[in-house]
Amino acid sequence: MELAKSFDPRAIEAHWYPFWDSRGCFKASFDPERPAYSIQLPPPNVTGTLHMGHAFQQTLMDVLTRWHRMRGANVLWQPGTDHAGIATQMVVERQLEQEGTSRRELGREKFVERVWAWKEQSGSTITRQMRRLGASCDWSREYFTMDEPRSRAVTEVFVRLHEEGLIYRGKRLVNWDPVLHTAVSDLEVESREENGSLWHLRYPLDEGTESLVVATTRPETMLGDTAVAVHPEDRRYSHLIGRMVRLPLADRLIPVIADEYVDREFGTGCVKITPAHDFNDYQLGARHGLAMINIFTLDAKVNENGPEAYRGLDRFEARKRVLADLERAGLVDSVKPHKLMQPRSQRSDAVVEPMLSDQWFVKMDGFAKAGLEAVASGRTRFVPDMWATVYNQWLENIQDWCISRQLWWGHQIPAWYAEDGTAFVGRNFAEAEAKAGAAGKSIRPDARDPDVLDTWFSSAFVPFSTLGWPDEATMARERRFYLPSSVLITGFDIIFFWVARMIMTTLHFTGEVPFRDVFINAIVRDAEGQKMSKSKGNTIDPLDVIDGITLQDLLAKSTQGLMLGAHREAAERRIKRDYPEGIAAYGADALRFTFAALSTHGRTLNFDLKRCEGYRSFCNKLWNATRFVLMNCEGKDTGLDANAPVELSFVDRWIVSRLQRAEAEVAQGFEEYRFDTAARALYEFVWDEYCDWYLEAAKVQLQGGSEAAQRGTRRTLIRVLEATLRLAHPVIPFITEELWQKVAPLAGAAGDTVMLARWPQPQPEKIDEAAERSVATLKELTNAARNLRSEMGLAPGQRVPAYVQAAPGIASHLPYLQALARLSEATVVAALPEADSPVAVTGSGKVMLHVEIDRAAERERLAREAARLDGEIAKAEAKLGNASFVERAKPAVVEQEKKRLADFRAKLEDVRAQLARLA
Repeated sequence: MELAKSFDPRAIEAHWYPFWDSRGCFKASFDPERPAYSIQLPPPNVTGTLHMGHAFQQTLMDVLTRWHRMRGANVLWQPGTDHAGIATQMVVERQLEQEGTSRRELGREKFVERVWAWKEQSGSTITRQMRRLGASCDWSREYFTMDEPRSRAVTEVFVRLHEEGLIYRGKRLVNWDPVLHTAVSDLEVESREENGSLWHLRYPLDEGTESLVVATTRPETMLGDTAVAVHPEDRRYSHLIGRMVRLPLADRLIPVIADEYVDREFGTGCVKITPAHDFNDYQLGARHGLAMINIFTLDAKVNENGPEAYRGLDRFEARKRVLADLERAGLVDSVKPHKLMQPRSQRSDAVVEPMLSDQWFVKMDGFAKAGLEAVASGRTRFVPDMWATVYNQWLENIQDWCISRQLWWGHQIPAWYAEDGTAFVGRNFAEAEAKAGAAGKSIRPDARDPDVLDTWFSSAFVPFSTLGWPDEATMARERRFYLPSSVLITGFDIIFFWVARMIMTTLHFTGEVPFRDVFINAIVRDAEGQKMSKSKGNTIDPLDVIDGITLQDLLAKSTQGLMLGAHREAAERRIKRDYPEGIAAYGADALRFTFAALSTHGRTLNFDLKRCEGYRSFCNKLWNATRFVLMNCEGKDTGLDANAPVELSFVDRWIVSRLQRAEAEVAQGFEEYRFDTAARALYEFVWDEYCDWYLEAAKVQLQGGSEAAQRGTRRTLIRVLEATLRLAHPVIPFITEELWQKVAPLAGAAGDTVMLARWPQPQPEKIDEAAERSVATLKELTNAARNLRSEMGLAPGQRVPAYVQAAPGIASHLPYLQALARLSEATVVAALPEADSPVAVTGSGKVMLHVEIDRAAERERLAREAARLDGEIAKAEAKLGNASFVERAKPAVVEQEKKRLADFRAKLEDVRAQLARLA
């Protein structure tokens, strides 16, 4: 079947993905004779949609997965989705709100049923989108963090850790969301710079007329103060340490204490201490044995521990009342505008309240030591290695992990309470009941702890729960191949919340690290380096890049959910500016190539659709090159008969040699997680060398060579192209499959799919440095002739004769030079004729176009070239005159620089001779 004239990504993608999937190409294998390679997909939220960060990360994972599959390894790319406790519960609660009801009215059982229904309805959206990108996960093994095997594993982990004394229940300070009524993790808290105030309040000493002035941004929390702290070396207050002050409005006496935590330069150097509503104060309070007075209810209203005048008031209303009363008492010393970092819940946007609450915790000291040792010993390696420092800093300052959440959607904590509040933990009620009975107590089935576990708790176990744990038989078979996995690719923002916890828990339960490498990928930003945000109008849906979208649809989609007003107007302006005609359809391959090319080891990457356009052009170029090869090779002798004579020109040997180098460079890039260098090597080989030079040279050989030479050229054309398609497949899978199916039979390659074809291994013995030097000479002479044509203003179709003065053996280059530089003929001469014709001087020789010239214009051209060479000589002389360079650089580098200097001087001498002739 003939290859279509133009590349249509949509049709090709729609055909090949189902082809691969239906033939089981993505499934993990367990062949003991082959090495194993595996990657754990960071599980996206089950009800989420694919964003640019996902698409970037998954492209890198798929590149590595396809590469190792082609290298013959047993490969597992383990997919899964996360139940995303808070995020998913909020979605369903909003739906109920629109229906005029609530989860409270529905009740827990019915509400959870409703969430499961929503999950079944929308839960496969993101995995469908991953398929569009080309993700070759083993979908037959897809998990959900609340499916039965994972739920069993979570319960088993909880029970074992509790039995080991590593899980306990206690009252601690947590991030509390007063809207969602749950504790939230640090990751779910976003600190935003906001305008606030800094109040200086007077606290009178209990004796005399003196007072201390404290600085605070939260005056309402003074109702829970239990001390005033100063620095022990602050001479202003050293005489007051140990005295008591009378807490205004609450009429309680609290001590003045000394602690090095206090910053003498901030405010007045006196700090009010509220241990129950500030994390730093909590630590200080614990050190000094201070009372911890919780003054807020779970919905952030003043409770019974506050003075009666403020009870029932929302915390921000209480702030106004407290300040008014302090003003009346003359206790507000001053107030100043102040920029503060406000902690807000990512889910509800509420200001997070540090709250003393009964929660379940994991003791982390022992876990942290094991996690630190795993990285220090090299069992797990961070790439780039700077992220190991971040990992270490977090674990060295670890706190016990709060794992309970006051939600209904999630893994319910397997604990039941006796009437006196004693908790009994079990894998089921019967086991907990037996433990209660042994302690002389009784529990009821309806006395189960209502809280659920932190989402990060269940996702911390996926490295081993997805391999069958706690089923020892399944685990024994699978861990042999896929534990530890080969690499985890993830963002730096979850190094602690997910990466560290996987390392610690996997070590604890299996004795093995979960992965050998952790590659921390860059964060995707827009073309201007700004964070992507809906309110800015700079977010991009990866599927819109693949399929295209009109401006009208893009505006409607991108501003959906934004309130009318400044944000929406700004977003619309940005979208119209950046995408005046919408987004063109680039296809999955162009998007993947863009991601690979942008994947440096930096912290961020700037995604620019212009790059995507360039890689779509690359795909078109590869398509058109394949059409040319097929037109010249189909139905013809491509050298499959080993007995037929084959003659290879220096150009044929050159492209084969360059292929070996490209194969090595691409493999090295993948090996080092330098996807950008691998993509560049691929691009330069295909575009610059195979398409721009070899195909053009092959036309010469096919038109005028002997039968053996033409056979050699056709064989080289088809074999190099077939190997190139295999080389490029991990990055651009769809187009390479389509083209390989047409090319492979002509190259004698067997197999149903390029996806399972052998990865091309470089063969050093095929590197031909003599052929590479010959083509370098041909390129230099061709480019010189082309530049002369351009400078003389010759029309593309105007062919003129040329004289070439170069080293012996140049005659074999002339047919190529004539065709590539559009010359009517090319003649080798021992010395260029005396003429006013333009001459280009290269390191390989001189080229003269035999045309009439404008003497003044030619002198001007030569003068520019002489000035350029003078500049190059000056730079080379300066470098070689730098003792530091000469001493530190490799001898080969110094010699190369000396050769460049000699070449520049020789060229300058020739140019000056031409100028003298024209003078």
